[in-house]
Amino acid sequence: MLRLTWVQPEDLLGHELRQARQDGREPSAIATRWRAAGGAEAPARAGASQTRGSRYLRLLAEDLLDELADLPSRLADEEPTELARIKALCPAWPAPAPVRTPTPPLALEAAWLGRAVGCLLGKPVEKLPLDGIRALARATGNWPLNTWFTAKGVPAELLDIHPWNRRSAATSLLENIDGMPEDDDLNYPLLNLLLLRRHGRAFSTADVARLWLDELPAGRTFTAERIAYRNLLTGIEPPHTARHRNPFREWIGALIRADVHGWTNPGDPAAAAEQAHRDATLSHTANGVYAAMFTAAAIAAAATGTHDVHACLRAGRAVVPEESRLAAAVDHAVRLAARHADFDTVVDELHDTHSAHHWVHAVPNTALIAAALTHADGDFTGSVCRAVSGGWDTDSNGATAGSVAGLLAGSPAALPDRWTRPLKNRLATSVAGFDGTGFDTLAHLTHLEATRP
Repeated sequence: MLRLTWVQPEDLLGHELRQARQDGREPSAIATRWRAAGGAEAPARAGASQTRGSRYLRLLAEDLLDELADLPSRLADEEPTELARIKALCPAWPAPAPVRTPTPPLALEAAWLGRAVGCLLGKPVEKLPLDGIRALARATGNWPLNTWFTAKGVPAELLDIHPWNRRSAATSLLENIDGMPEDDDLNYPLLNLLLLRRHGRAFSTADVARLWLDELPAGRTFTAERIAYRNLLTGIEPPHTARHRNPFREWIGALIRADVHGWTNPGDPAAAAEQAHRDATLSHTANGVYAAMFTAAAIAAAATGTHDVHACLRAGRAVVPEESRLAAAVDHAVRLAARHADFDTVVDELHDTHSAHHWVHAVPNTALIAAALTHADGDFTGSVCRAVSGGWDTDSNGATAGSVAGLLAGSPAALPDRWTRPLKNRLATSVAGFDGTGFDTLAHLTHLEATRP
């Protein structure tokens, strides 16, 4: 039996009930009807439940998803998705940069490498609980986390309790790394390079949609992107693609697409955030969009080579609506990281604070990225290891932290050899024309887009 992940209505309903509670709607009456009919909660960590629901439950779930979408939200005024309203709620929205000074190709290569390293470090422990990540690293003397995960020396009984991510262990444990394997955290930056090459900085959300349909295999999409892709195929147009039966619209997917918008707008966080907004609104709303804007703006600040990581994070924070849940989460995370010398203490409090969120939600994961970069003071190894060691969406968090810290490092030579050598300057991908490409080539292509008028 094929259980396609992230699209079954009977699985989506539980996620939408949780999303409704978090974004200020009152779903209790609908939740009662769902449970009375025998409906289950959403799968805790997987994308699909083990068994298919009945035809009745599937039809009921579709109806209830539409009813939930019509419920009013008490947070609607504080958390808009339209760009003009977002700007109005950002008192420190950055001024446009009068001149862009392109980032040197070596710094861009370090950013690409940093993204790949952080992603690869997090892949074998993706979906594992925090105590499992800590136990696996401690079993090999790698805690606090400081290098790649390995299965060598890990007791069999521990692996029975906390098995590695089954899809990633074969390519991402130290003993198995042979170049950078395919991952959506690298596929989307490649797609956004194509986007800029074809349409320039003035691309529209519809251009993003067409690019996905042309170049992105449907099976390489997940969560909100998979729903948006499905919506496109049924004739739904952006930005409604982000809202129609899409309970993942505030998850992390748009954030992982944001790097190229920052890399190609050095010193112009406002332009980077606006590009990220046009990209993100194909599949995301509100805090899911803000997370992408935050990331793009922070990276644009880092791309100048003249700011420390704390200034970069402030640039990111300036494009997030002041009263939003993401703003509160990032502010809290940065304060925690500044207050505690032990990063485990920071992580434990973040997990306590955000325990109601799914492990792929943008709010806790963006907070963790901000905490990791703050606590490591921009150091590359410290940043990627803290981001991954904090759990949740480990490969995505490691990738974003690595991108920022790699860019700040300024050159591949500034990144420790233990991180870059196993990548062999080679990236695997299903994005046509890029499979086997080197990070130096990707840096050159990114530099060309950054210098385009």
